[in-house]
Amino acid sequence: MRIGIFLIVAQFPGQDPGRLLAEAVELIVAAERAGFDDAWIAEHHFMSYGVCPSAITLAAVAAGRTTRIGLGTAVSVLSTHHPVALAEQAAMLHHLSGGRFTLGVGRGGPWVDLEVFGTGADRFERGFGESLDLLLTALSADRVAADGEFFRFREVRMVPAARMRPVIACTSESSVGLAAERGLPMLLGMHIGDADKAALVADYAARGGPGDAGHVAAGIGYVADSTAEAARELKESLPAWLGPGLAGYVPVDDRARPSRSIPSYVDLLTRIHPVGSPEHCARTLSRTAERTGIGHFILMVEGLGEHRRTLENIRRFGAEVLPLLRG
Repeated sequence: MRIGIFLIVAQFPGQDPGRLLAEAVELIVAAERAGFDDAWIAEHHFMSYGVCPSAITLAAVAAGRTTRIGLGTAVSVLSTHHPVALAEQAAMLHHLSGGRFTLGVGRGGPWVDLEVFGTGADRFERGFGESLDLLLTALSADRVAADGEFFRFREVRMVPAARMRPVIACTSESSVGLAAERGLPMLLGMHIGDADKAALVADYAARGGPGDAGHVAAGIGYVADSTAEAARELKESLPAWLGPGLAGYVPVDDRARPSRSIPSYVDLLTRIHPVGSPEHCARTLSRTAERTGIGHFILMVEGLGEHRRTLENIRRFGAEVLPLLRG
């Protein structure tokens, strides 16, 4: 079983984004010291839900501060990136990190980012498959050209070249199909439980995806002296971030912004993820692995909203939970 941390770089009320980014690098260094396998970084724009607008840049900084831990993006939003430019950055980081970097990409959402970056709703609605295939070519070939609806350019040489296989965030049947057809691992979100994760893995297999794809599942991880204490503390802290954070999703057009009951969502997160005593956290991860067939988990560790307490959470998880899973 592989266990990593998942950094959203969440902004709680009163926190400075620049300081949060510097602290995120410290968290990755601490995760390496604590024995985690990898650290994955989210990308968001123009909102407090996450204040890292370039996951690949933060991963590059972390690569220079660490020596062993794997680094990944969860995810770089392909609908607002040029696939070849993203492939160039990923190839650089692959070489500079000694092969420790994994590129995670996703379709993203119909948010105002599409307007700001000029890619438009069409790239989000119809262009993800074309963008993904161009990215795969740029990550696997020495030369690349395009003659599609959204990308059209003469053949160019990829410098530097890299042989990399990205991970794809999957939240729908269409994205599962794209991942399965191309034999790529899925990254499953923390908003769904074991049954839904197992259903997506089964759908992936039914569509011809390889059985050893190496899917990754995100969740929340918090360890305390008791399970009741851990759940209580997260239920007190998470709404302060999730309320304004989720409200920051602004649609690119006149479609309605999705709404969610914050208390119900927090209750769900504390029930389905490793939130509790060390023994409870280990049992929860083992049970999810057994039910879903997934053996790679990345855990959002920032739930208390205080840097000092997040560092302690990472330390305790490494010292008290990881040995139970690896013993």
